[in-house]
Amino acid sequence: MGYLTNEKLTIVGAGGAIGSNMVQTALMLGLTPNICLYDIFEPGVHGVAEEMCHCAFEGANITWTTDPEVAFTGAKYIISSGGAPRKEGMTREDLLKGNCKIAAEFGDFIKKYCPDVKHVVVIFNPADVTALTALIHSGLKPECLTSLAALDSTRLQEAIAKECGVAQSEVHNARTYGGHGEQMAVFASKITVAGKPLSEYNISAEKWEEIKHTTIQGGSAIIKLRGRSSFQSPAYQAVKMIEAAMGGKEFTWPAGTYVNCDKCGFKNVMMAMPTTIDATGVHFSAPEGTEEEMANLQKSYEHLCKMRDEIISLGIIPPVEDWKSENPNL
Repeated sequence: MGYLTNEKLTIVGAGGAIGSNMVQTALMLGLTPNICLYDIFEPGVHGVAEEMCHCAFEGANITWTTDPEVAFTGAKYIISSGGAPRKEGMTREDLLKGNCKIAAEFGDFIKKYCPDVKHVVVIFNPADVTALTALIHSGLKPECLTSLAALDSTRLQEAIAKECGVAQSEVHNARTYGGHGEQMAVFASKITVAGKPLSEYNISAEKWEEIKHTTIQGGSAIIKLRGRSSFQSPAYQAVKMIEAAMGGKEFTWPAGTYVNCDKCGFKNVMMAMPTTIDATGVHFSAPEGTEEEMANLQKSYEHLCKMRDEIISLGIIPPVEDWKSENPNL
């Protein structure tokens, strides 16, 4: 079996449902044979490692550990799902304090054990601020760390496809930007469906509000249906992000990226933007939309600033003016 690279990929939180799916997906896609599974829960991570060996992936070198030094040392790529999952009735923001403390420790491990890591994907919620926390603590360049945001856009794509009666792949440019949470900004003005502008489908205002609600509450709907937080879709999209960073097919769904952009008017936050991930990292451009879409994006940005300021007040990250002392790349 040919692999994209032989470099070490570390999966953090590998004992959980998302983590175990990421391990299997990475091996099925042939990213790298050298995958290290890390989790603080020994029976879980041990069990996942055993199952992966039972799959008998050709040439695979699967290791597992509960020791962060072993897991992070030599890692060139990392995906972390190592936070607490969302439960029914919770918002992503409810996880803020505990998961940001986990993200701070995660960033410290990167700085200590693998400062030359090439790309890191953070997918535990609230992903915008956990990723920001990890970035500040890690010392990495902003283009080397991203957070998962694509699911909001794929959920929007699915909802529009159902409404218009087409295959999901026939819906293009369905995008949400800003925060990965209740305040996400839905952009529809550039969507095409089966080659035609979405406006030609004459979706009523009431139905459009329903589609937006379905998109925003997509994760909550999975929890109600399955009794647990999403795990297959975040695992797949996160692995596709790291595949792009390894030099595979570019990842063009929105990713959460560090933004400090005078032109955009958004500063010192991680947020979903029009992005491309490739072997050189993540690159973003300024979103373009209607006046209403841009106003909603501004509201989403302001919400992200409030969450950022909350973790500053908790002492998990320093005040913005002191970020450079923690991470000279910011």
